[in-house]
Amino acid sequence: MQHTPTRPPASPPPPAAGHAPLLMALLVFVLTLLVTWAAWSSAQRSAEAQLREAFDYRTRAMTYNISRRMLVYEQVLQSARGFLRGSVDLPRAVFGEYYQSLDLVQNFPGIGALGIATRLAPGDVAAHEAQVRADGFPDYRVQPAPGNPASGVLLAAVSHIEPFNARNLRAFGFDMASEPARRAALLAARDSGQATLSGKVVLVQEDDGSAESGVLMYLPVYRTGRLTDDVAQRRAALTGWIYAPFRMNDLMRRVGGVSAPDLDVTIHDGDTSSPATLLYQSAGVATHTAPRLSTTTRMMIAGRVWTVRMGSGATLEATLDTARPRMIAIAGIVLGALASLIVWLLASSRRRALELAHAMTLELRESHDRIAADGRRTRVILETAYDGFVALDRQGRVTDWNAQASQIFGMEAEDAIGRRAEELLPAEGHAAFRNAFDAFAKSGVGPLPGQPAETEVLHTSGRRVPVELAVALLPPSDGAGATVFVRDITSRRAAEERELQRQARLVEARMALHRAQKLEAVGKLTGGVAHDFNNILHIISANVQLMLRADGPPTRKRLHNVLDAVERGSKLAGQLLAFARRQPLHPSVVNVAELLDRSDSLLQRAASDAVTLERSSAPDLWPTLVDPNQLEHVLLNLIINARDAMDGGGHIALRLENVTISTAADQLDAELAPGDYVMITVADTGHGMPPEVMEHAFEPFFTTKPEGKGTGLGLSMAHGFVRQSGGQIRLASKPGAGTTVTIYLPRHTAHVLPTQAAPDMGALL
Repeated sequence: MQHTPTRPPASPPPPAAGHAPLLMALLVFVLTLLVTWAAWSSAQRSAEAQLREAFDYRTRAMTYNISRRMLVYEQVLQSARGFLRGSVDLPRAVFGEYYQSLDLVQNFPGIGALGIATRLAPGDVAAHEAQVRADGFPDYRVQPAPGNPASGVLLAAVSHIEPFNARNLRAFGFDMASEPARRAALLAARDSGQATLSGKVVLVQEDDGSAESGVLMYLPVYRTGRLTDDVAQRRAALTGWIYAPFRMNDLMRRVGGVSAPDLDVTIHDGDTSSPATLLYQSAGVATHTAPRLSTTTRMMIAGRVWTVRMGSGATLEATLDTARPRMIAIAGIVLGALASLIVWLLASSRRRALELAHAMTLELRESHDRIAADGRRTRVILETAYDGFVALDRQGRVTDWNAQASQIFGMEAEDAIGRRAEELLPAEGHAAFRNAFDAFAKSGVGPLPGQPAETEVLHTSGRRVPVELAVALLPPSDGAGATVFVRDITSRRAAEERELQRQARLVEARMALHRAQKLEAVGKLTGGVAHDFNNILHIISANVQLMLRADGPPTRKRLHNVLDAVERGSKLAGQLLAFARRQPLHPSVVNVAELLDRSDSLLQRAASDAVTLERSSAPDLWPTLVDPNQLEHVLLNLIINARDAMDGGGHIALRLENVTISTAADQLDAELAPGDYVMITVADTGHGMPPEVMEHAFEPFFTTKPEGKGTGLGLSMAHGFVRQSGGQIRLASKPGAGTTVTIYLPRHTAHVLPTQAAPDMGALL
C-alpha cells in the first residue's frame, strides 16, 4: 500500500487567547488518530490478504487432491482390466489373490471394494447362477430377478467382489443394470471404452437405514482379439466391467489431509446444487454458517461433472491476524495522547510545538512502515524456507515457527508458540535438554555444534522423525535464547536403508551364483572322471579278453598295456586328489630359485626352442614349505600351457619375488591373510582368454585345447596343490594381451635344506 507523505498542517487562525493551546492539542490528536487509522487499515488489509492467499492455496490443493485421487483409482481399474486379459470368467481365488497383492487399504485408501460385473442376457442367467453355485456358493442368485423393466435386455451381475466380507456379500449377485444411475454409467463406459463415474447412489453394501451417498466407477472389459474401433464393435466385444464403489465420506476423509479442517467443502453431482444432488458435506458446513471466503468450481471426474463449493472454515479464519492491527490502534491512540499533551504543555511556543508534533507523527508512520516491511520480509523468507525454523527464548519456550516446522512436527504455529522446546523431543531427551538449556540461560555459554547434527524429534502423531539440526545460540545482550533450523531427513534415511537392502540382496545373489557354479563344476568333474576311467577300463578289459582267447601264457605286451592303463588311472586319481586338496604331500623347506636352477633344462625343453623363457628372482628370496615334486609339476604344467597359448612362438616370463600383505586393504580376497609370501609369476604373450573362459579355468576337465591335446586337469590340479599348501593362485588375462598366473606361497622361517626333486614327466598334460 502506498502512503502519501503527510505535510505539516497549515496553521489555523489564531483562536481566542484562552483556548489556543487546547485547540492545537486537539488538532494534533486528530491528526495522530488519522495516521493511526491509516496504519490500522493497512495492517487489516494485509492480514485479510494473507488469509485470502492461504484460502486460495488450500482450495487449489483440495481440487488437485480430488482429481489426482480419482485418477489414481482409475489407474487401479486399468491395472485390474489388464490383469483380466479380456475375460471376466476367472476363479474367485485368483481374483482374491490379485486383490490382496494390491493392498488397496494401505496404498489406495478410499476404495470400498474391487469387483467384476459380468454381462448377461436374460437367457444366460440360469446357466450363470448354476456355474457360480457349482464353484461353492449355493445361495448365489442374480438380484433383482431378471425381468426388471429398468434392466432391459442387458444385465450386469456382480460375479466377483473383494474383500469378500459380510458387508460386500450384500452386493454379490446384484444386477447393476437394474438401477438407472448405475445403468447409465455402465452403458456410457461400454460405448466409450473409458472409465465412467456414476451419479449419486446408495451403495448396496449400506445397511437398510443408512442413506450415505456413494458413487461407482466402471471400466469396460472387452474380449481379447475383438475389434473395438467403433461403438458397434465395442458393444459386440463387451464381456463385463471392472468397477469400484466409493462412500463419499470415506473418500473425502482420505483426500483432505491435515488442511481438511481449514475448509468447509460441499460436493454436488452435476451442474446444479440441490438436496437431491448432494454427495458430500463436511462437518463444518452445519456449524459455520457464514464463511468469510468461498469459491465454487466444477470438476470433470471420469466423464461426470461435480460442483464443488469450498468455504473458509473456522480453523482457517482463526488464523486471521487481529493482534497486529489492535496493537497499532492502541499504540497510535497512546502516542496521540502523549503528543497532544506535549503540544499543550509547549503551547507558549506554538511553532516549536507544531514542528515537534509533525516530526513525531512522521517518525511514528515511518517507524511503523519500517517495522511492518521488516516483519513481512522476514516472514516471507522464513515461510518459504526449505527447512523448519524454531526460535526459543531464554526460558526455552517457542517464540516463532514457520510453515515447514508445522509439516515436520505436525503442529500449527498457534499450537506450538509458547510450548517448551523439550516437548518437541522424545521423552528420553527431555531431562538432558532442560539441564543444558538452563545452564546456558544462567551462564550465557553453551554447546554450539560446529556442523549440523542429526537427531530425532517427535511428531504430534507419536511418530519419531529423523532430522538434521543447525543451532545458533543468541548471547545475553540480544535477549539470549536460540534459533534452530530443522531439516527432515526421512527420505535420506529411507534411501540409505534401500541402498543397504540392495547391497544385501546383491551379496545374496552373488552367493547363489557361486553355489550354482560349484554345482556345475562338480557335475563336470563327475562326467570327466567317469569318461576317463571308462576309457582306462576299456583298455584293461580289451587286453584281458585278448589274453583269455589266446592259447598259451599271456604275452608281455598285453601285460604292459594293462599295467600302463593302471598307471594312467593312478595318475588321474593323483591329479583329482590334488584338485580336491586331499593328495598326500611330502612338504619340505624349499628355496624356489634353487629348485628352478636344477630344473632349468627341463623347463627349457617344455617351453620349446621357438619360445623365449626369461627367469628373474629376488636375490634374498624367502624359503617356503611345499612338496618340491608337486611344485615342479605345477610349474611345468604352467610353462606348457603358456607355450600352447602362443601357437609356436612368443615370450614367457618366470619371476620370483618376496611380497608382504600388511593390511586387509592389501588382500586379494578374504582367504589370503596378512603376512609374508613368496610370489611366483608365469606370464606369456599368447592370445589370452575372454572372461567367460576365465570363469571356468580352474574347473576340472575344462580345456580349450583340441581333442586329445589335454585332459583339463592341469590348472585344477595346480589350484588344489597351492590351496593345500596354504597359498593362493590367481589368474589375469585379456584377449590379445596374454595370460598371467600368480602363485602366493607362505614364507617359512626355518633353515633351507637341500632338496633333490626328480620330475615326474608322466604327470604333465
